[in-house]
Amino acid sequence: MFGLSEFELAALGLSLKIALIATLLTLPLALILAWLFARCQFKGRNLLLGIVHLPLVMPPVVIGLFLLTAFGKQGYIGSWLYDLFGISFAFNWKGAALAAAVMALPLMVRSIQLAIENVPTKLEKAARSLGSSSLKTFFTITIPLSISGIAGATILGFARSLGEFGATITFVSNIPGKTQTLPLALYTMTQVPDGEASAYRLAIISAVLALLAIIASEIMARKARQQLGKS
Repeated sequence: MFGLSEFELAALGLSLKIALIATLLTLPLALILAWLFARCQFKGRNLLLGIVHLPLVMPPVVIGLFLLTAFGKQGYIGSWLYDLFGISFAFNWKGAALAAAVMALPLMVRSIQLAIENVPTKLEKAARSLGSSSLKTFFTITIPLSISGIAGATILGFARSLGEFGATITFVSNIPGKTQTLPLALYTMTQVPDGEASAYRLAIISAVLALLAIIASEIMARKARQQLGKS
């Protein structure tokens, strides 16, 4: 039962690739947004916060439809990217990575924001009073003191990207070898005769990966609390 077929290995490999790329591309943006929400008050803050967190509360298929409208070959942004740079998100792994990144972003932003909010502002003020710029303070004080929380958020974002289904299938369809990630492969196996064994294998793999991510994230969060306690 546990011997994986080429079909299953291809779905697993594609999922890992997409999740890794989506997480790495999302992390810088998540850091910037989390810092803005944690440390800045500005006009339109609540609106921006609401937009960033929409994927947490909206049906994933709606997000997929928005992505298709914006980044499809005939979309507002997609047509421009294709005409100028030859970049296409339609029906390939790039689109799947974009969908995973959009769905993981709010989770990462929220987790990193909480980590930054737990960093004492007096340490940042002390650094700036000694002549450190805001950017230098961010990289030498804020990031190091919240690094465990950031690492935990990154792991959760990676796990969320691995589990993305609704936005992906709506945006880039379910194409074996191109967009068929682990959840989509599992869905496919539930729709074909004698696919139960493969579906259960894929389900077990998904559950194990999710469990490992949760455990790793909790370990990182505990380290962050300990680190802040020492500071």
